[in-house]
Amino acid sequence: MKTIYAVTFVILVGYYPVASQELRTRTNEVHVSMKEPRSRTSVPVISWVSPRMEFSNSAERQIEIEATVQSDVPIKSIKIVLGDVSSGASRGEKAVHVVENSVSQTVRQKVSLMEGSNYIEIVAENSNGGTVSAVRNVLVGEDVLSAVSTNRKDYALFFATDNYDYWTDLVNPVYDANTIANELKEKYGFETEVIENANQEEVLVKIKDYSKRNYKPQDQLFIFFAGHGQFDEGFSEGYVVAKNSLETDRAKTTYISHSNLRSYINNISCSHILLTMDVCFGGTLDPVIARARASDSKDELTNNEFLARKLSKKTRRYITSGGKEYVSDGIVGKHSPFASRLIEAFKSRGGDDGILTMSEIIPYLEKIKLNEPRSGSFGDDEKGSDFVFVVKQ
Repeated sequence: MKTIYAVTFVILVGYYPVASQELRTRTNEVHVSMKEPRSRTSVPVISWVSPRMEFSNSAERQIEIEATVQSDVPIKSIKIVLGDVSSGASRGEKAVHVVENSVSQTVRQKVSLMEGSNYIEIVAENSNGGTVSAVRNVLVGEDVLSAVSTNRKDYALFFATDNYDYWTDLVNPVYDANTIANELKEKYGFETEVIENANQEEVLVKIKDYSKRNYKPQDQLFIFFAGHGQFDEGFSEGYVVAKNSLETDRAKTTYISHSNLRSYINNISCSHILLTMDVCFGGTLDPVIARARASDSKDELTNNEFLARKLSKKTRRYITSGGKEYVSDGIVGKHSPFASRLIEAFKSRGGDDGILTMSEIIPYLEKIKLNEPRSGSFGDDEKGSDFVFVVKQ
């Protein structure tokens, strides 16, 4: 019962050969329109800064938008178009001043929206006639802030390895993952999948599979890794060790680097992702091993309003079992210290309101004696975002 709006990642190929016709394609974000260019024509690229998400909401009618426009050749024109989503009708447009011969420009403007569903479109054209538009949809009004979709879904993907080809075997990762998966499925209604003892290729193929899925605006994805981890001082890089990773792999080509993992997961089109890692050196997922804990002041908001406010922004958060250090696998059949405390957090069911947030999970993990868990953000995370676990009704 929460509001989560999705944003999709778009790769816009740089050149389109066309003849005397109009080419119009539509993705989740970008609309391309080019009329009668005489040769191979590049198009500008628009990158939204705010609103970052394709669908968002606002209690205020006036908001500030920001985006960057880049082009291989000078930008000819930029305009902002406002309109009504339901009817598709434009409510007006405004030209943006373009610096002469500029190939990169920031668009920053306060716009006034109407009550209800609005679209904000930025249209850019370069000197070669290549035109591109990028759209954001914003719901305005107090009522929309508490709207919760009934068909939203939460997903949980687990990678657990305790049987290795070249590394020493572990005792608890598969047990931990299946126990946590069951907690999320039974108490919070997650659709779970546990991948046991996967090799490097199988891990990457599964992540790629999840990146290709079509997520609804309010869906969430929880990703969990349990097993061996490694850190290379020479590369200043942390790694997940797969089932077939070589113990003496000096180039680390058989491992999964944290930098690649951040990139792969960041580009999954689900708007809210929490990455949890119960592996040695997991904290090096953050290049500076930083912790950023969310404040959690509910005041007198209703549950729906609280969820909508917490999850109206893009989420890329992580929790790891430690920093730049080895962590304990625990005793056979007793769970790892990290998994044990995480399970306790899930068993709490979020207290009286039935909503478990990141800031409510962290205190459980801080009680671990030997290692200090880390938490923070990565990739395109937006300030004020959160990942929530909502108890099934």
